[in-house]
This record gives sequence, structure tokens and C-alpha cells, in this order.
Amino acid sequence: MYHQSENGVYLMSLIVDYIVAMTNLYGFVSKEKAIEIYNMQNDDKLDVSDLDHVLEYHTDDLVSRFAFPEGDYFIHETIYIFDEFGEQLARKQGKPYYIPPKKELLKYKDQYYFERSKEYRALRRYVARHFFKGQEYQAEMLCSDIHIECQSDFKLNDIFYHFERRDIVFDDEKQVGEVIDLVMDLSNNVRLWENNGFTPKELMNKMRKNNPNVVSEMNAERPMGAIKDVSTDRVDWKKIGRNDPCPCGSGKKYKRCCLK
Repeated sequence: MYHQSENGVYLMSLIVDYIVAMTNLYGFVSKEKAIEIYNMQNDDKLDVSDLDHVLEYHTDDLVSRFAFPEGDYFIHETIYIFDEFGEQLARKQGKPYYIPPKKELLKYKDQYYFERSKEYRALRRYVARHFFKGQEYQAEMLCSDIHIECQSDFKLNDIFYHFERRDIVFDDEKQVGEVIDLVMDLSNNVRLWENNGFTPKELMNKMRKNNPNVVSEMNAERPMGAIKDVSTDRVDWKKIGRNDPCPCGSGKKYKRCCLK
């Protein structure tokens, strides 16, 4: 058996790390898929009995790192606690898995890790320069909050909240538009549970290869977790009047909200 080898302790630890990493990246993963991915990247092969051994002796290790065994799946605590498994399973239906190289995949064993894409770095540079006088740490904290919002079905006022609670004041509507453009770019390039780790942009490109008409088939249910195609559905901030409702969704007039 795999766990009876001389390197048994290390190997069991590695298996646990893989399960935790895949749970953080995908939200949940079936035992079958976990074995498949592990065996793609390692010479020593897993089978079901090895996972049974992990469950017998290392369930506490998994749960302490927010990976909950349930039936044929390992489920992230957030999905497990809020009973969102059925909803997430429906969203994932028929979508392929993003499988990064072993070194990158195992970074996800850290619950706080996420990939700093070029879109994320662009947003961080902008807010550091314009709002924090070059202070990278403050910019990182703001952008990590925004990244978390981009992983859910957020509204623009959810984004503006993180600026407001830091007492950040925008210079003008042009700057508001620049921030929204950067956030939209980021939102289409974050790795999502509902996309099995793919970003909306990656999954769109992948589906386009298989079906050139995929764009016309998309509907308002955000089947790939994307917000809107910012190239065709961006807000024209120059046409917003001072007394118009603020586009952030706060319900206030623009002059009393984001224009400030």
C-alpha cells in the first residue's frame, strides 16, 4: 500500500496538501478527480485505499485546514457550512478543470494564496500611486479585498465600499471610470470555484475554440462567472448628470455619492 512505503509520513502529508490545495482552488473536488490530478503529477500513484487511509488518520488535519470530507467529495468549509454544494455543483456542470503545474497547484495549500495576475498588479499600481502615495502594503490590502469581491457576484457599490471605509476620495468622474475599468479587467481574470479554477476570460477563450458562437449563447446568469464584457457594455461616465442616480447602486444622487 502507498501509505506503507518508507516515505509514508511524507507521502501522506503530500496527499493532504494536495487535497487542501484542490479544495481551495476548486471549492470542492471529488475523490476521483483528486486521484486523477495527483497521479498526473507524481510518480507514486494513488488509489482509493490511500484516500481511505487519509480519511481514517488525517481527517482532523483536513478539517483544521478547511477541507471537509463529505461522501465522495472534499468540500471547502465555506461551501460546507453555508450548504451551497448543490448550487456550486450546478454551476460547475460540464466545465473543464484548470490544472496548474504541481509547484503552482501546491501554493493553494495556503488558504490566503491567490494568483497575482497582471490585471491585479495593474490595479495595485494604480491605487498605490493615486491613493496611497506609493505605499504598497496599503494598496495590497485594498486590492486583496477587491479580489475577494471579484470572486463573487458583486455589485459596484460592493467595490466602492472598500474605498469608502478607507476614506478614499476620488478626484473626479474620470478617475472613477479608470478604477472601474481596472476592476472589470480584474474580475474577468480571477480564478473562480464555479469555473473549476479557470478565469472567466480563460474559460470564454476555451469555449470559443470549441464553439465559435458561444458569445451569442451566453445569458444573464453569468455561466462563466464573468461580469460584463467591458469592451461592449462599459459605463459612459461622461453622460452622468450631477442629479442622476449614482451608477454604483447606492441609491443616492451622483453629486452626493461617487462624485465626491
